[in-house]
Amino acid sequence: MLTGMAGGLFRGRYACGNICPRGSFYDTLFSYLGGSRPIPALLQSPAFRWSVMAVLMSFMVWRIAQNPGDWRHWGTVFWSMCLITTAIGVPLGMVYRSRSWCSFCPVGTVAAAVGGDKYQLQIAHDCRQCGACEKQCPMGFSIAEHRDAGQLPHRDCLKCSSCVDSCPREALAWPE
Repeated sequence: MLTGMAGGLFRGRYACGNICPRGSFYDTLFSYLGGSRPIPALLQSPAFRWSVMAVLMSFMVWRIAQNPGDWRHWGTVFWSMCLITTAIGVPLGMVYRSRSWCSFCPVGTVAAAVGGDKYQLQIAHDCRQCGACEKQCPMGFSIAEHRDAGQLPHRDCLKCSSCVDSCPREALAWPE
């Protein structure tokens, strides 16, 4: 959790798209049976995201406070948090996109807030706006429409490179 949040200072949500074990699980699981509907705007709204974070962190602190001196209890609390959040993310990934949970994940919310404008996807002017990148984006971002700006301005880009790998013209790249 700390790696994702602290890493946000340098590369935005890079940790989310490249080293998050839950994200990797969702990418693998939903490559076979995931949905393709757009992620609802409510799940991406700042009010919803910060509310989810407040509720989950309050629940975690409350549970840890019940037996703060027992490290095994802490482990139980963290595992229960993983179970609860995965139980939320799996149905969302089946109905919407694979990374629907990531649109309001507390770690990703903090990473986007502290560094979402860092390490932005570069879009070359020879992009033909074919949409191949957008079909592969686990967050469902409209990438090609930002061709004239030269970069994707979305703070929640996971920096996963799915779009870069799918571009037939190699018009997408990460900053050096």
